[in-house]
Amino acid sequence: MTGQTVATTHQSHAIPNTRIVSPSLRNTKKSVSSLSKRSQTSPPENPTSKPSNQQASSLALGRLANYNEELAEAVRFYKKAASFVLRAVSKHSPELAQSVVDSGALNALVTCLEEFDPGVKESAAWALGYIARHNGDLAQAVVDAGAIPLLVLCVQEPELSLRRIAASALSDVSKHSPELAQSVVDANTIPFIAPLLGNPDAKLRRQVCSALSQISKHTVDLAETVVDGEIFPNVLNCLKDSDGYVKKNSATLICEIAKHTPELAQLIVNSGGIAAVVDYVTDARGNARLPGIMTLGYIAAFSETLALAVILAKGVPPLAQALVTETEEHIKAACAWSLGQIGRHSPDHAKILADNAVLPKLLKVLTSTSNPTAAPNNALEDDKDVGSDLKTKTKRALKCILEKTLYLDALEPLLQPSTPFNVLKYVVGQFAKILPNDVAARRAFVTSGGLQRVQEIAAGLGSATGPNAGQINILNGTKMGEFIRTINECYPEEIVRYYSPGYSATLLEKIDEYSRKHDQASTEQPPKVSVVAENNPVTPSVAV
Repeated sequence: MTGQTVATTHQSHAIPNTRIVSPSLRNTKKSVSSLSKRSQTSPPENPTSKPSNQQASSLALGRLANYNEELAEAVRFYKKAASFVLRAVSKHSPELAQSVVDSGALNALVTCLEEFDPGVKESAAWALGYIARHNGDLAQAVVDAGAIPLLVLCVQEPELSLRRIAASALSDVSKHSPELAQSVVDANTIPFIAPLLGNPDAKLRRQVCSALSQISKHTVDLAETVVDGEIFPNVLNCLKDSDGYVKKNSATLICEIAKHTPELAQLIVNSGGIAAVVDYVTDARGNARLPGIMTLGYIAAFSETLALAVILAKGVPPLAQALVTETEEHIKAACAWSLGQIGRHSPDHAKILADNAVLPKLLKVLTSTSNPTAAPNNALEDDKDVGSDLKTKTKRALKCILEKTLYLDALEPLLQPSTPFNVLKYVVGQFAKILPNDVAARRAFVTSGGLQRVQEIAAGLGSATGPNAGQINILNGTKMGEFIRTINECYPEEIVRYYSPGYSATLLEKIDEYSRKHDQASTEQPPKVSVVAENNPVTPSVAV
């Protein structure tokens, strides 16, 4: 050991807070610095030499790092810092991310994924995820750079933070198109990330659920590939997780699987998924409810049997409750759509919804979204105004449920002149289907005031020329006119007249007219003279 080395060692022990750099290392750093400045100020003579320069620079850094441990540490931090800068630039907009790609940074980032140091790999994976998340072209550039197999290897590393970032990057690549998702699947990703649904780390479970849902959403084949990864029952356990993001992402994964085919929906039912989803919808609030609400609607839409499974799992009450209590329109619209999918299959399904007071709740939502300045029932044709998504879905749900409802007690509360015309015509249409074939229903319809309300509706829609058929003359040629005429034909003409709005005034007019005629006849009648017999000596009398 030379004296200079001993002195340097002794000095470093004597002053622990002072960093001593050996002359050889100082000279090396100066050389690297001068090379860096020269490369920045002196552009290459031709573009084809740039890759070779990068390769030579990387080789030089590697040899220098191999020569000195401290420089190797500096190179490691340099790579992490460079990856951080690229990530910070890429995250703001697609244009900035594209500029990073155009600079040739993808190859360097992919090379960093092959580093031994997990911190370097994590920084590189993070930057790649920020580049890929913007659009499909940038994600395709990440795939073309060969990042996917290395990201899959990162998922298998023991460091939790690296596994989280790698799973997040895979999710960012998969979300844009079926082709990109297929490229992720082709890298044998599913067998390595699906078991991580049972990992104790909540943040890792979040990213795994997100990645699987982004893969599943595109096609039936991709969804089946995810299911073949044996995600059940772990994904159902995630619905009961203490972490809110894990619950929401797992509900999204189930939703993306359920929407494709009846077979996948039946698989969820057979796995006990409906009960878990219903519990999730009951407990969740706000936007977190949305994937669970949509899942119930997707499952119920396929068949009567699957819709009945949702009903038996008590899925209707939480949907009805969310329809009333949630404040955001897109959540209310999802509830209305799901309820419509449950009730549209048969009268039995519709009756369950009626028993849960779904029809009045849907009507209340519809009227609250209608234009308050518009005149009610001022159009006899279908409502052509689409309006908001909430209004459209609520109106369609009411139509689907009403067309299957044969339960008169559920229909009568909606039989009001204040009910919007585009809903009222379906209510009246159901009565027109039921009453001609049911004697007891016809009697109950009169005693409950239903017949009177039908006549009031006919009068309110326009025409008061007569107490019976004249009230619906203006409705000729419309479905509403046909429905009202069918109902009136179920009863005697005098009964229909009796319950018409102008019938009492007509009776009073007839009474007044009869009284006038009677008085007039009494005043115009001549006096009667009685003739006495000739043998009667009494003077003849006049009888009035």
